[in-house]
Amino acid sequence: METNLIFTDTHTHLYSEEFAEDRAEMIERALEKGVKRFFIPAIDSSYTQKMYDLEKQYPDNIFLMMGLHPCYVKENYEAELALVEAELAKRKFTAIGEIGIDLYWDKTTLGIQKIAFQKQIQWAKKYKLPINIHCRDAFDEIFEVLELEKSPELFGIFHCFSGTYEQALQAISYNMKLGIGGVVTFKNGKIDQFLNQIDIKHIVLETDSPYLAPVPHRGKRNESSYVKLVAEKLSEIYQLPIEEIARITTENSREIFGI
Repeated sequence: METNLIFTDTHTHLYSEEFAEDRAEMIERALEKGVKRFFIPAIDSSYTQKMYDLEKQYPDNIFLMMGLHPCYVKENYEAELALVEAELAKRKFTAIGEIGIDLYWDKTTLGIQKIAFQKQIQWAKKYKLPINIHCRDAFDEIFEVLELEKSPELFGIFHCFSGTYEQALQAISYNMKLGIGGVVTFKNGKIDQFLNQIDIKHIVLETDSPYLAPVPHRGKRNESSYVKLVAEKLSEIYQLPIEEIARITTENSREIFGI
């Protein structure tokens, strides 16, 4: 029965240099495991063409987002945002992402990260698109911006959610689904301790490949086929068959992305 499962990886960097040697094989492995839908977040303009090339190769499986990643919000951020805006005006995307705030790598850019985050949320509302949020060491700062922009038009995914139960509820209050990936399989990941208190209608699956591989591949390169390992862990947490996890989380992703 598992061959008929359809999994959705709501966040995977398939264009990453880490896949340069075996990208086609890696995507094939995922397709064989039932991962039929891959949502690709943007980082900055240097990856745009690679994203378009992938979409052309796998038009039925690959869906693109557009945005400026917070770690790439540098001195030239206005020029990068102008390129994001130009692409959004040119064609259809499934979301604006990944956008947000990252205070792990560089706290000095917090001011411009906030500006870029808020501006891109406003574009998401304009184009009626979901957002895909990157948050690292920055829950308070992210919630501050979401509070400013909250409205029925604001919705999306809190990618790689790794916060507390209270933060999960707060994210959900802003119309966000929680993107659950490899962290749920980590011994010290903590989210597995309260996830069963969160209705599964708020959950989507992701890998964040090539980062954050789930157990038993922790510390190695992640890939989209491993989304099934995340689903197996959720099956355990929610006491539901993996078929149900696949069905519900894919349905949830359709609700967000509209496809």
